[in-house]
Amino acid sequence: MFVMQMEGVVNDQRREPGQTSGQISLADIAAEAGVSVSTVSRIANGDLGRASAATVAKVQRLIAERGYRPNPVGRSLRGGDSRLVAMLAPNLDNPAMAAIAASTEAALRAAGYVMILCDTHDRPDLQDEYLHAMRSRFAEGFILVSAVASPELEASLNRREPIVFVNRRNPYGGGPFIGIDNRQAGADAADHLLACGVQAPALIHPTDLSSTIKERIEGFLDRIQERRPGMTVRRCDGAGANHLDCGYAAARRLAADGGWPDGVLCPSDLMAYGLFRAAGEQGVRVPEECRPVGIDDNDLNDWIAPWLSSIKIPYRDFGDVVVASLRGLRAGNSVGEVLLAHSLVRRPTGSPPLGDPPTGL
Repeated sequence: MFVMQMEGVVNDQRREPGQTSGQISLADIAAEAGVSVSTVSRIANGDLGRASAATVAKVQRLIAERGYRPNPVGRSLRGGDSRLVAMLAPNLDNPAMAAIAASTEAALRAAGYVMILCDTHDRPDLQDEYLHAMRSRFAEGFILVSAVASPELEASLNRREPIVFVNRRNPYGGGPFIGIDNRQAGADAADHLLACGVQAPALIHPTDLSSTIKERIEGFLDRIQERRPGMTVRRCDGAGANHLDCGYAAARRLAADGGWPDGVLCPSDLMAYGLFRAAGEQGVRVPEECRPVGIDDNDLNDWIAPWLSSIKIPYRDFGDVVVASLRGLRAGNSVGEVLLAHSLVRRPTGSPPLGDPPTGL
């Protein structure tokens, strides 16, 4: 649609940028009023001091009678005010990514913006493709969730385009960041397992480590050594198309390499779901025999994972902070990182919760 509108600018010089055939134009109003197009444009945009009262009245009457409406695409081409914001995020089938997107879209909509959502699948080439495409559509800013290093991103940063990083820091360093203290989240997960009496802890993680997962693991390992010097933590990775697959593969490797531990850090809830399936296939009871702790506490846990204690990340609060940071960038302000508070949600048994289902999901 946008490309077709742009072609209309080339093929019909009487149209405003973005105007389609059949719409009344500034040129039409100007011809009927006997004034210049620039005069009509000024009056249509509220600048009434540079024309006579009679001209203003005539132009305003014609605008009302002919149903002229300023075209928002044309305005964006002239003034850089498209009201479009692009969010680039990987793996939108992940509840955490979906929650961030939903929170941010609601906050942008309340602020008068339209959000375009693009799934990068954690691929640098797709990230670059979307950055280029959204820039050509005059996006006013970019929200990059779990960004990866890529040539177009580096070029965008060098051009000082307004970019807010969410969940994963800027791979080139600096810039606005919205997330949590991931090292502390890992440390809190360690505290939880030790408080539960775990004697043989382990951790699982994807084969390819993002900076976010790496920070969670480092926080977990450092806290274990701080509180239990010399305690061995078994560690297994797993490959897969998503964290479900990674968790399943890593858990199977863990069991094969020395049996099931009594407590496991899963650096995302999806990895814990994968571990749960692997344990069930081998007749291991969770959490009675193998106690996992996740990080995310996504909304699905209350429905399908009453066995999973997890570090809760306040994804629903991300949107307002993201929009405030983006507005600060566009205003030319210095914007740094904002770390939101996380908390531990304890689910001590594997029994489904009694009573009504949780609300607000």
